[in-house]
Amino acid sequence: MITAEEILELPAASRVVPAARLPLQVGSATSVSVVIPAKNVAAYVGETLASALAQAEVTEVIVVDDGSTDGTTAIVRAIRDPRLRLMTNGATGVSAARNLGAQHANGQWLLFLDADDRLRPGAVAALLAAARGAPRAVLVYGDYNTIDSEGRQIGRRDLLKGRRKPSGDVLARLAAGNFIVNGGIALARAEAFRAIGGFDVSLRYCEDWHCWCRLAAIGEFEFAPNLLLDYRLHTANTMNAAVRTPQDFFPAIARVFDDGLIMARLPAGMAAGLRQAAEVHLVTYSAMQAVRFGRYRQAFAYLGMVGRRSLKSLPRSAVRVALACFGI
Repeated sequence: MITAEEILELPAASRVVPAARLPLQVGSATSVSVVIPAKNVAAYVGETLASALAQAEVTEVIVVDDGSTDGTTAIVRAIRDPRLRLMTNGATGVSAARNLGAQHANGQWLLFLDADDRLRPGAVAALLAAARGAPRAVLVYGDYNTIDSEGRQIGRRDLLKGRRKPSGDVLARLAAGNFIVNGGIALARAEAFRAIGGFDVSLRYCEDWHCWCRLAAIGEFEFAPNLLLDYRLHTANTMNAAVRTPQDFFPAIARVFDDGLIMARLPAGMAAGLRQAAEVHLVTYSAMQAVRFGRYRQAFAYLGMVGRRSLKSLPRSAVRVALACFGI
C-alpha cells in the first residue's frame, strides 16, 4: 500500500488529498452510506430506493438530484424513511453529484448506486462480510446481472458459476481494463475515497474506472463472488441512439496513464502494454454494446480496431462479443 508520505510527494495535479486524512485507517467498520445521483429517473428511482432501503445494513441513503425536470424529486420526498436524504446539485454532472453525496455522507463505507439499477437482497451484507475478512481492503466488490428497461432479467451471468475476479493488489489488472464496471457492486472505504479526491469531474465517461484505479494505487481490493446488482440496460430507441463509440472512452485512458498517483505504483516498463490492453478492453466493450443494440456492422468495425491494435487479442475479443448476444 502506498504511504501518506509517498502520496504527498507526488505533484499536486496527481493528488487531491487533504493531508489531515492520511494515513488511511483500516479495520472492520460497518456503517454504509448509499449515494444515488439522479436526473430525470422518475420511472425507476422508486424501485432503486426500495432496493437500497431494504438493506438492513445501510445506515443512510443520499439522493443527489442533478437538475431533474420530471417527478424524480417528488418521488424521493414521498418516501418516509429516516435514513433517506435529498440534496440538489445544480445540473453539474454525475461525478460532481457523487462527490457531493460522498462529502456529506456519514458512513465508513460508500456505495455509488445508479438511480435506475437495483440492489439485490443481501447485497450489502455480502459485501460487509467480505470486508470483515479483508481488513486492509479499501474497496470490496462483487458481480452483477443485467435487466432490461422493464426490469426483466436479460443477463445470464448466473451461468458463470464460481467466476473469480482479482483481490489484493489489483492495480495492474485494473489499469488493463475496468472489471468492476458498475459502482453499485462495490463498497469503497469513505476515508480512502476522499483521500484520492473522489471522481474526476473533467471526465465524461469512465470516470469510475479512473477513480477505482486511484483507489487501487493506495490499497487492496477484495472480491465477493456474489451477484449483487440488477444493472439496467436500456433498449429504448433514445438509449440506442446514445450508444458510445470507442472515441468517447479514449480521454479516460489518457487520464489514467497520465495520473501521477497511478503511474507511481505501476510496475516499471508495464505502462505501454497496459495502455494497449485498456484500449482493446474498451473497444471490445463498445463492440459488445453495439451487438446488444443490434448494430452488428458497427460491432465488426470495432473488432477490426481491436485487430489493428493487437492481433493476439482479437480471438478473445470476438468471443466476448459473441457471448454478449446471450447476455453473458
